[in-house]
Amino acid sequence: MESKELKDRAQALRAAGKTPKQIARELSVTRAVVTRLVRGVDVVRPERTHPSELPLLGCWVSRQWSNGLSIVDRPADWVDDAELPPFVIGAGLVSVMVARAENGGVTTCGYLVDTYCLGVKNAIPPITSDPTSLNGTVAEFFSAYDRAPLQAPVELARHLVFGAVDYARSLGLDPHRDFYSAAPYLGSWEPPSRITFGLNGKPFFHQGPRDNPDRIMRTLDRTVGPGNYDFMVVESTTLDGDRLRHSDVDFDGS
Repeated sequence: MESKELKDRAQALRAAGKTPKQIARELSVTRAVVTRLVRGVDVVRPERTHPSELPLLGCWVSRQWSNGLSIVDRPADWVDDAELPPFVIGAGLVSVMVARAENGGVTTCGYLVDTYCLGVKNAIPPITSDPTSLNGTVAEFFSAYDRAPLQAPVELARHLVFGAVDYARSLGLDPHRDFYSAAPYLGSWEPPSRITFGLNGKPFFHQGPRDNPDRIMRTLDRTVGPGNYDFMVVESTTLDGDRLRHSDVDFDGS
């Protein structure tokens, strides 16, 4: 029978988070003995740092992020291009990336935000890589754009991402499933957003390649009512092939 001293030492080591294998090596006994000695002992595990408390290394947004939006009491550091045209190709789709230091590496998350209707259409959950790869990661994430992204305060990213999610939910539309694992890296959210979403304040659904227009428009009909949103969708016909169908949205923004 094992001594009380041996049992106390084994249980203390287990409570401190040591594995049975480590305890067996330290006490020069078998793992079977350790398993018997520490059965029922609660293990105290170190708490994981919340992502919002990790050191922020950078935050970036694609240019023209505010196209078609209005902002209340706009902070001076909310960067943007000057004199934007009222409506350009790609308006309403904003890419956001945040990077934080974690476990000796860099953890990045990305968000594709439809500011006019759908909220977060896609998200890249946290990925940790070598710190030297950060510049390449940012460049790759924004590679679809013809100009480099803007460095931005994380507060702007929060108002863009969380605000767009809140707006889409008010229309009956949920964010992409990976949003939930990426969201904590933006920090805590205190609504409402300073940003008024929608194209000039009105929902505008612009169909993307993976969108289900019938489902989305049925949802919009239910939540805001026909005629209270604008849209541009692709109709499939047997004679003419695919063709665009749109409402009477004023694409000049005037």
